[in-house]
Amino acid sequence: MALRPPVEPMLAQAAEAVPGPAAVRAGVAYEQKLDGHRALLFTSAGPGGTVVVQTRRGALVQDRWPDLVAAAETQLPAGLVLDGELVVWDTEAGRLSFEALQRRAAARARGARTLAARWPAYFVAFDLLQRDGQELLARPYVERRALLENLFTEHELTAPWTLCPMTTDLAKAREWLESWTDVSGVEGILVKPLNSRYLPGYRGWTKIRRRDTTETIVGAITGILTRPQLLILGRHDQNGQLRAVGRTVPLRPDAARQVAEHLTAAPPGHPWTGAKFSAAWGSRDVLDTTLVHPVLVAEVSADRAVDHGGVFRHPLRFQRLRLDVGAADVPRFGEGAAAASG
Repeated sequence: MALRPPVEPMLAQAAEAVPGPAAVRAGVAYEQKLDGHRALLFTSAGPGGTVVVQTRRGALVQDRWPDLVAAAETQLPAGLVLDGELVVWDTEAGRLSFEALQRRAAARARGARTLAARWPAYFVAFDLLQRDGQELLARPYVERRALLENLFTEHELTAPWTLCPMTTDLAKAREWLESWTDVSGVEGILVKPLNSRYLPGYRGWTKIRRRDTTETIVGAITGILTRPQLLILGRHDQNGQLRAVGRTVPLRPDAARQVAEHLTAAPPGHPWTGAKFSAAWGSRDVLDTTLVHPVLVAEVSADRAVDHGGVFRHPLRFQRLRLDVGAADVPRFGEGAAAASG
């Protein structure tokens, strides 16, 4: 029976490091992990059918991607289901842009074509769930990948269709994690067993994001001064204004005690007076925060998911206090995960 939307995508669980030789002997593939929006794309098996674009959560959003729909109608065969990542190219900046991707994903049909002309979308395919109306979920990954590569070859697919880079070479995968993550839009790698079936909703893959250490300024906390729970972190912009850049995951008890020893209450005129901080990137939930004197420098571990403005999209991991440096030594807002000197 042919697949019909919505189809729950297969997922990945996070890991800290690339699996070692044992995983290699068992047979795995490594793919580049892009910083985009997960999507499934369906082409109708019948004449005059429509192209459907489905989000990870099952919403049908093809009206927001008219450029992809038009390309699919003319370039892709019928009865196809692709799994992949939606990314957007900022022609002015000459790079992938998550901010532009967000704008396009939120657009309605009336403005979608205007945004498509400014920020063209690309579909980076990494799995093939159906071809010629035949469902492929029970096939092992290695077979689905071969069919996906054949699809690109037989139909001579080019932009906006991109085949996700894949390798079975562990050394190559480690090179991707260390060097390719310096490229805008590449945030890590995915590890997939070669013999695995496609299991909707199951976390059967492994994702490894590159993480770097960097310095930030503690501007607020949740909890109380003697028992902080999360740190709200900031950096000064070019005008000297303290801008929020993210928050940490909950502090371990030993880290909370260490930070509490050096926290002081916020003086009058704190730059964040009256500000509200969301519980997560893109969330409407607000944290109950306490402002502190913004002089304490915290070293944190961050992945490469950073908005162009300088805000970390994922929670940061507290590493230690940097009592040997001051707020003036912290990288400026917008400098990503570049570590401060010293």
